[in-house]
Amino acid sequence: MAEKILVAMSGGVDSAVAAMLMKQSGYDCIGVTMKLFGNDEIGLQKEHSCCSLEDVEDARSVAHRLGIPYYVFNFSDRFEETVIRRFVEAYEHGRTPNPCIDCNRYLKFDALYRRALELGCDKIVTGHYAGIEKDPQSGRFRLLCGDDPAKDQSYVLWTLTQDQLAHTVFPLQHFTKERVRQLAEENGFLNAHKHDSQDICFVPDGDYAAFVEHYTGKNYPCGNFVDLDGKILGRHKGIVHYTVGQRRGLGLALPAPLYVASIDPVSNEVVLAPDDALFSRELTAKDINLISLPQIDGEIRLQAKVRYRHTPAWATVTQPEPDTLRVVFDEPQRAITKGQSVVLYDGNAVFGGGIITEI
Repeated sequence: MAEKILVAMSGGVDSAVAAMLMKQSGYDCIGVTMKLFGNDEIGLQKEHSCCSLEDVEDARSVAHRLGIPYYVFNFSDRFEETVIRRFVEAYEHGRTPNPCIDCNRYLKFDALYRRALELGCDKIVTGHYAGIEKDPQSGRFRLLCGDDPAKDQSYVLWTLTQDQLAHTVFPLQHFTKERVRQLAEENGFLNAHKHDSQDICFVPDGDYAAFVEHYTGKNYPCGNFVDLDGKILGRHKGIVHYTVGQRRGLGLALPAPLYVASIDPVSNEVVLAPDDALFSRELTAKDINLISLPQIDGEIRLQAKVRYRHTPAWATVTQPEPDTLRVVFDEPQRAITKGQSVVLYDGNAVFGGGIITEI
């Protein structure tokens, strides 16, 4: 009897081709789309969200063409609790979150996996550009980068545990986006040339502050822009409007370019500084997950990324406490930001990661 697996289908081309590849490999596939939020609840037009009827119908069309069962599961309560609320609270406290990581952590590879078990599926499949292999020496599962550096999504998968890695398949590790679209077209998928989503699904227009204000119903108080010496430079329109490294949208006439260097939610101040003041060598991360080893003893040399598009940089990493990483870069890195993830790489494998709490 063929192994039964659940394929997470967003309505996009990547998950469609992932489902096709697994079906062609002889697996008994079930297609599932997660309904993550109601558009009216967060002030979106229906055609703008990843939970739109169009996306569901695109996924359903692919499943029908492949001849596999298809379901839509409502995870909106879980999504609001573990993704949207965390997103809002981070901005309220002067941090910059990455909700895609939380969605993977709490929805795709937790809630959806548990639903897969209820359906008798041993594994879940997604269209992420990444890979998984078992290390024959340590017996631990390794999370690998996708072969195409332009599409590699390993950064947003660092929270995967050993158990989750053991029950997950990423069929697109060795594919380019162009090849994926070609396969979709060859198989008659309606979404073969569908545009990739470039924004956070519940903030499709990119206006994070407007979303936070709409969701909470709050008007966040104005406060002072200050320089590194505490000198007042002007007034800001609420800390939820700013993130470290930001230059545009400050609304100030300044003699020289200044950038957001830090945000203090206690004093309600946004600190501005020249670009060279945004560089730092050290960070502390909490809420960590290690993949390659159960723990770090002493010092270890790894490369690290402090945001999705960051070029990995060499650093010395220690684990001073069970849930703490200390990362010291060889060279200063620009705009390390609280709330973002630091992800550690050992060659083409994700060693682990954590949420940046101190710089």
